[in-house]
Amino acid sequence: MGKSEKDLMVEGEMYDPNDEELVVGRRRAKDLMRKVAQLETSDPEQISALHRELVPNQGERCWMEPPFMIDYGTNLYLGDEVYFNYNCVVLDICPIRIGSQTLVGPNVQFYGASHPLGAQERVSGREFGKPITVGQRVWIGGSAVILPGVEIGDGAVIGAGSVVTKDVPANTCVAGNPAKPV
Repeated sequence: MGKSEKDLMVEGEMYDPNDEELVVGRRRAKDLMRKVAQLETSDPEQISALHRELVPNQGERCWMEPPFMIDYGTNLYLGDEVYFNYNCVVLDICPIRIGSQTLVGPNVQFYGASHPLGAQERVSGREFGKPITVGQRVWIGGSAVILPGVEIGDGAVIGAGSVVTKDVPANTCVAGNPAKPV
C-alpha cells in the first residue's frame, strides 16, 4: 500500500492538500484558533490549555500570544519556554522545530509550505514543503519571514523584517532581504 497524502506531506514530497484527512486536520486547527480568539485574555490557563491542544508537541512554559495562526499544529515541535508574540503564522506542513528559550517577535512567519515553480505543475494543485529548524535561545525579530528548509543555529539573532532564505550559523546575527550577517 502506498503512502497516505499526510505521510507524503510531512516527508516533504508532493501531496494533495485537498485530501480529506488533511482538510479535517486544518479544520481542527481553525476551530481551536477560533476558540482561543473568543476567550477573555484574563483567562491564561484556558488559553494555555487550548494552545496545548492545538500544538501538542511543546515543552514547559510555552506561550503563543493570540492571534496565532497555524495550518495543523501537530507538526510544530517546541522546546521549553518558547514565546511567540502577537500575530505569528506557522505553515507546519513539514516539521517545524523550535528550540528552548527562543523568542519569536510579532508578525513572524514560518513558511514550511511551498509550491512548484513550473506553472503547469503548480496548477495541478499539488504542493510540497520543507522542514524548518530553529535552535535554542534564538531571537527572531518582528515581521521576519523564515522560508522552507532553513536551519537557524543556537543563539542566533534574526533582525526585524528579515527574510531568511538560507541557513544561519549558531551565534550569528543576520538582517535584511535576503538576510545576511551583520
